Amino acid sequence: MVAVSDSGVGMNAETQAHIFEPFFTTKPMGQGTGLGLATVYGIVKQSDGYISVYSERDRGTTFKVYLPRVDEEAAPVRPSITVDAAAHGTETVLLVEDEEPVRTLAREFLVSKGYKVLEAPAGRDALLVAASHRGPIHLLMTDVVMPGMGGRELAEQLLQQRPQTRVIYMSGYTDDAIVQHGVLDPGITFLAKPFTLETLARKLREVLDATPLEQSDRPTV
Repeated sequence: MVAVSDSGVGMNAETQAHIFEPFFTTKPMGQGTGLGLATVYGIVKQSDGYISVYSERDRGTTFKVYLPRVDEEAAPVRPSITVDAAAHGTETVLLVEDEEPVRTLAREFLVSKGYKVLEAPAGRDALLVAASHRGPIHLLMTDVVMPGMGGRELAEQLLQQRPQTRVIYMSGYTDDAIVQHGVLDPGITFLAKPFTLETLARKLREVLDATPLEQSDRPTV
């Protein structure tokens, strides 16, 4: 059992009844996605565990996560796979992520692999960046749920102006759950958070190499 407690404002019974529901949030409009506790709940349930919550107004909240005991020895950890030269690229990627640490890490990694990276913290900002960029944008890599404009709406508007742009959606919630809640359609390229940098590099090449790029859209090497 792992317990996490805080000394915050606490929750009433009505709020506690909904906290694990996807997209439920008590934060103001545009400041919360409502996916945090839903993600935790999904991970615990997938591990055959149980999570409970106890909270009192003005006294704080305690979450307890129960996970099944494992008596077997852990399997040996395989060495991480190094990203090879095939995972490099020279295309232009528009990276849209409202969490600055995630965006910064992804940008620095992609630049180190040879990509040209345009970035934005939100959907409307991304459209402005795209409009001011004269060259091709080969790939849009966007978070699904962001304040103001979500990733799906962003992609739809961007593709009206740049139909050759490929799209990768990212989210901390499972792809099946997001499809069920109408955020994405089945079959769309989706990258679940957290992901390794190796996975990110290979996913980009998988999407960019799926069909040949238009000659006019190929980046200059």
